[in-house]
Amino acid sequence: MILNLIYRTVKPAVSLPLILFSGMLIMTSCKKDQGTNTGTLELISCFVGNIQLQNAAEITNVPLNQDIELIFSAPLDTIQAKKSIILKDHTGTTVSGIRFVFTPDYTTVKLRHSQNLLKLEHYILAVTSSLKGSSGQSFSGAEFGFTTISGIFTLENILLDNRNFNQPNKPNNIKRIGSALKLDFSDALDTVQIRSKFTLSGNAIYNVTYSNNFKTVNLVCPVGLEGYKKYNFSVSLNLKSVSGSSFGGFDNTFMTEIDSSLKFPLITDDQLLTLIQQQTFKYFYNYAHPSCGMARERLNSADVVTTGGSGFGVMALVVGMERNFITRNEGISRMDKILHFLETCDRFHGAWPHWLNGNTGKTVPFSPNDNGGDLVETSYMIQGLLTMRQYLNPADGTENSLIGRINDLCSTVEYDWFTNGGQNSLFWHWSPTTGWLINFRIEGYNETLITYVVAATSVTHPIPAIAYHQGYARNGAIVNGNLYYGIKLPLGEPYGGPLFFSQYSYLGLDPRNLSDMYANYWEQNVNQSLINHAYCKDNPKKYVGYGDQSWGLTASDNPWGYSAHSPTNDLGVISPTAAVS
Repeated sequence: MILNLIYRTVKPAVSLPLILFSGMLIMTSCKKDQGTNTGTLELISCFVGNIQLQNAAEITNVPLNQDIELIFSAPLDTIQAKKSIILKDHTGTTVSGIRFVFTPDYTTVKLRHSQNLLKLEHYILAVTSSLKGSSGQSFSGAEFGFTTISGIFTLENILLDNRNFNQPNKPNNIKRIGSALKLDFSDALDTVQIRSKFTLSGNAIYNVTYSNNFKTVNLVCPVGLEGYKKYNFSVSLNLKSVSGSSFGGFDNTFMTEIDSSLKFPLITDDQLLTLIQQQTFKYFYNYAHPSCGMARERLNSADVVTTGGSGFGVMALVVGMERNFITRNEGISRMDKILHFLETCDRFHGAWPHWLNGNTGKTVPFSPNDNGGDLVETSYMIQGLLTMRQYLNPADGTENSLIGRINDLCSTVEYDWFTNGGQNSLFWHWSPTTGWLINFRIEGYNETLITYVVAATSVTHPIPAIAYHQGYARNGAIVNGNLYYGIKLPLGEPYGGPLFFSQYSYLGLDPRNLSDMYANYWEQNVNQSLINHAYCKDNPKKYVGYGDQSWGLTASDNPWGYSAHSPTNDLGVISPTAAVS
């Protein structure tokens, strides 16, 4: 192309050799000019993280652990760059451990430091004039001054009685007297008003000492903490280092050991059992609904009374009269009030609902579709009524009248209706508005065995034996037979389930000589209890207080609501009903 251009602009008389010579001369001259006129290298920008540095200016609050990035107008001579780009601290000492990382086009270099920059430190980033581009371009030099942020110093480690107290660890069984915290910080602490920076719940008193040049704090509680109590320990965000760095805060909890010292006068086991019986009886008697005598669902339940719980309450009346917690006349009078309520309140094919209003006798729905007969709750009431019937004296006119009324109530429960059209199973619920919508079969092995027993023994509405075998026993599927902690469990779910399985039905049934083709029920009850005990003693979840003398998992309220606690649903709750029984 160059030859064509020359050929067209020279005179025609010029010979071809002269033209070629001239072209070569022009090309040689261009190459020589390019080598001597190298140009200038420019620094386009300089950043530390997202903070841009300014030439000959002081930039503050620069991050500690970010790369320093310099972007140039042309590729760099990398060897010269490593000599010409220098980071110094306030004393003029070159910062060591700097690694240079270049982009593929060599226009950008990142200074990557192996350790974080120091907090509140003044640095100078010098780019000397000895820096060159890869084609020899010159650089006029630049200097950037910056100061790092104050930063956040950290809690490197914390021990509570030589046990790891860092989150998520929450130590248990911490000693009550002389418990010690050791906190190791990354920086020396500002000790002014430092006591106010550490808080232990309950206004616990502690002594403070320092070591490791004020980087380590030791807190010791000389006064005993309360036993079996959750304590919260926190370190304030207001804690500062001597250099003014801030702290991100700390918060964790621990549980103290049980205080096994006596809190009450020591009494015999028999006296203790009597006291437990008497105090339990008071719930069913003193806290009963005043209008109907039925047991309230729980504390603060107002007018809501429970059918099944009141069945237990009727059995408690027997205990109260027999143990002279109340007179027999008082017990008979209370029973008369309860029977009058049961005779006049809502019933559905003879079955009572789960909950009732103690004033009106009207159903209080347990759930939107559970607003009718509850056969299991009814069976607990029937169990209590039958127990009371056997305790009453037929030779006494008043008591004999109560016996007749109990018989009438028991005879009107239509167990056969609750087979849902003649199926070989009992069904738990029936609603006057939604019928069998819940469609919940009563199946074992669980707390509902008594329902099949009272249904099978009904003189007016019995169920056939096949309903027990196919319904409750599920054609033998209730059998377990596995070993747990070396103990054979004849029936039911793994590890036996909650202990109320071996309580509710056996308030009326005597399991000692009770057996069928599936199990010996005394063995079932004993072994479920032994497995529950063995699990709590093993305490695989390391809950405070579990042990050989403190065990018993069953359904009860807990700090988060209600749950059927068991070895397979262990929330750290020893239920009093299970522990006592």
